[in-house]
Amino acid sequence: MDEGGLERRIARLEDLEAIKQLKARYCEICDDDHNPDRITTIFSEDGVWEGRGIGRARGHAEIRNLFEGFQKLMSYSQHMVMNPIIDVDADGEHAHGTWYFFGMFTFYEGNQARWQAARYHEDYVKVSGEWKIEHLRVKGPAMVADYEKGWAKRPPEGAPGSG
Repeated sequence: MDEGGLERRIARLEDLEAIKQLKARYCEICDDDHNPDRITTIFSEDGVWEGRGIGRARGHAEIRNLFEGFQKLMSYSQHMVMNPIIDVDADGEHAHGTWYFFGMFTFYEGNQARWQAARYHEDYVKVSGEWKIEHLRVKGPAMVADYEKGWAKRPPEGAPGSG
């Protein structure tokens, strides 16, 4: 077996695992009251967070501000991601990932509980040997439903029958 090939394969596996851990940290930070002090540690200096209907933030100061806003909107969140598809570029310094997202949220206004589902599409960059989020996009098909009513009475956007 070609040792150079084996080293590349091991490096790729290590990169995949590091990116999975990065995403797990992202979810943990979100569920730690959308901690604005911690969120900037996992984004590149000029990283972007954007979500349709939510907003767009570029760089640590804007991302921090966005997460301070989330703190004022939500009293509880539980982020769960699954089914990652991660591709590491040949240079070993850039990668791209797609994740399914499902979450539970409680909003301060009206103490309203909601289910949410979407997909994350992300770009990653290795900075000083550590993977960082370069561009996070929250995309559909999306589902937002009140906890009490569920989603069956109102199909998710883009689902058959959603019009």
